[in-house]
Amino acid sequence: MVRNIIETFDLSKKYKLKGRKKEIIALNKVNISIKEGEIFGLLGPNGAGKTTMVQILTTLLQPTSGYAIIDGYNILKKPRQVKNRVGLMLESDMLYYRITAYDNLKFFSKIYDVSNYDKKIHNLAKEFGIEKWLNQYVENFSSGMKMKLALCRTLLLKPKILFLDEPTLGLDVQTTSFIVNKLKNLNRTIFLTSHDMNVVEKLCNRIAFINNGEIVKIGAQEEMKRLIQTEIKVVIEIVDNKNQLKFELDQKEFIKDIVYMNKGFIISLKSRENYQDLMLILSKYKILKIKEQDLSLEDLFLKIV
Repeated sequence: MVRNIIETFDLSKKYKLKGRKKEIIALNKVNISIKEGEIFGLLGPNGAGKTTMVQILTTLLQPTSGYAIIDGYNILKKPRQVKNRVGLMLESDMLYYRITAYDNLKFFSKIYDVSNYDKKIHNLAKEFGIEKWLNQYVENFSSGMKMKLALCRTLLLKPKILFLDEPTLGLDVQTTSFIVNKLKNLNRTIFLTSHDMNVVEKLCNRIAFINNGEIVKIGAQEEMKRLIQTEIKVVIEIVDNKNQLKFELDQKEFIKDIVYMNKGFIISLKSRENYQDLMLILSKYKILKIKEQDLSLEDLFLKIV
């Protein structure tokens, strides 16, 4: 049985700002569990509590109340053991811009006592396609190269658990695709926050939605989509008798909407229970293609948060 490698217990964080009587609640009794080897996505609007949670789980910040267990260690009682097991990437803010890429990685390696660091630096840089830039100053790097370097920095320690806060923010499609593929093949537990729904959809086994410091929904993507999606959209392509089909469908109460396409329609059903009724009508026509239109992760986000 796969064990939980990350667990939180009523994890809360409150801030009291100067000049304000009312406290700001960044996290409010958050309870989640993440399996070893799982890629877990935390989604939410700006200010929802995502970065606060990452900082608490990596011991950069202490909770106001509650606690978390990381790989069997309490973040409050055994912070050093937790630090030895996690790698953190906060966008590209963990880099020094006025020294070279190599010196960034060397400095980090020496702080954490990474053995044989020179070979490891060159191997990682080659894998990420930045080896020829190692002796260049980071301030001259593009956003994509900075992000690749930040990820190399995080992976130098070979952490058991990766915490990645917006790892593809502002990157072009090609670099984003590269990083997604690398993360997929790491075979590590990854805790990911992102506003890029495509990245989360491709990477994450399970996702959680957070808003105003509280977990609103948690589960597998497909499971949540099925629970949330009441209206069903069916895309069809039809050879002929297009207008006749449209006229017949317009008479049915279970049809919510019909949108024309070049070769057919997008038909919105009021409920999944009406699927069979639609199939009975379509069986009388020569249909080239029929497909249910999936609810996107972005649609799910907008419905939940």
